[in-house]
Amino acid sequence: MTATLVDDRTVDVRRVRVTRGYRFELVKLVSQWRIRLLVLACWIAPGLFVAAVSQQSSLPVDTLFGRWMHATGWAAPLVLLGFAGTWALPLLTSLVAGDVFAAEDRLGTWRHLLVVVRSTRRIFAAKALASLTVILLLVAGLAGSSTAGGLITVGNQPLVGLDGHLLAPADAAGKVLLAWVCVIAPTLALAAIGLLGSVALGRSPMGLLLPALVALAMQLAQMLPLPVAVRLALPGYAFIAWNGLFTSPAQLGPLLIGIVVSLVWTVTATALAYRLFLRRDFTNPTYDGSGRRAVTAGVLPLVGLIVATVAVVAAATPATGSGIEQDKVQRSVATAFAHLYRMQARQLNRPDVTEAQLRATAACSKGGGKVTAQGPGNDWRCVVSWHLPDVEATGAAIYQLDVTADGRFVADGDGPKEVNGYFLVRTPTGDAPNPLWQFDGNVELPSTTKG
Repeated sequence: MTATLVDDRTVDVRRVRVTRGYRFELVKLVSQWRIRLLVLACWIAPGLFVAAVSQQSSLPVDTLFGRWMHATGWAAPLVLLGFAGTWALPLLTSLVAGDVFAAEDRLGTWRHLLVVVRSTRRIFAAKALASLTVILLLVAGLAGSSTAGGLITVGNQPLVGLDGHLLAPADAAGKVLLAWVCVIAPTLALAAIGLLGSVALGRSPMGLLLPALVALAMQLAQMLPLPVAVRLALPGYAFIAWNGLFTSPAQLGPLLIGIVVSLVWTVTATALAYRLFLRRDFTNPTYDGSGRRAVTAGVLPLVGLIVATVAVVAAATPATGSGIEQDKVQRSVATAFAHLYRMQARQLNRPDVTEAQLRATAACSKGGGKVTAQGPGNDWRCVVSWHLPDVEATGAAIYQLDVTADGRFVADGDGPKEVNGYFLVRTPTGDAPNPLWQFDGNVELPSTTKG
């Protein structure tokens, strides 16, 4: 009888392993109808959306790579990536990570969970890993479904890069995959903020909304003419920095900075959530979080992290101000024009020329030359000049530019008509979109590549 009691006590105090707790938490998550609908939507809806948009005559040209959705299937996952970084991923992280701890508060099941697992540390690890797994599953669905929809609907053709150069299908596939992998870092940062909000605010709905609100605040900040150091120090910058993969040479500096900042935020917010979780009161069934504790142990450390990352980025990058300068804009416009001119020449069956033979240059001004040529705005004007072999006359074309605060610009052709003044060109096989009529480009804010 004594031996039996000892064995029973041994069984009672034995803690559940993290792997077993992880499987249990994962089953709890995927058994929720809300999570099942999210998984289903992420794996089906993007492909259907891409197929529908690709069949329409009007394309989402205001979205990066949207104007190429009729030309190649590899543009579709990039269009969806831009939408996902702005809206979908913040909402998904809110619904998964932002509710993983708060659900136990609403249901009042902490006591039962603690009796079974007997370790708050293992509970935290299991819940964090389970939410991470679901989020990665959702991201994979968005990427896979949009890619499949684009390739099935449009086909496996070369992709026009952000500076006008052509990427072979195999190269485009690798860059698209890498772009989706890169946005996992800022997604993890939002997920960690969701964990922090779920722990700190208990049953309060603000914990569920926190990742989406933080993402919205970062998007608004990116629209403002902030200094480069502040822009790069925000964890959401990696949601837009992936576009540097589609230039030649690739603009990796801003992307790597954005990924590192996002990972630092992920570690910091997760550590804060872990610390708060170990110290919280599980005996109060109506626990709604402590406002003072949420501010002192959650908000203030993250504010300090922003200040620290701004200081580090400012010391590590040479760019000052907005990072949008006249020479950078001129170089980007001239490079994109040279690549796209060759594409137009192939469409019209003209003799092929190299970028070196064209010697394209751009002279850009802002505000009609009345203001300093720097910073974002829709009042940029560029005159592109180029030379053809054995032709004495110099070609010239005019573009009106709308440069946004994050460095992206749209160049709108303003003549001459035979070059960029009309959206179609007449080819031997019929009318085709004129690649020189409008094109997207990107100004590298912190200069890390040579022009």
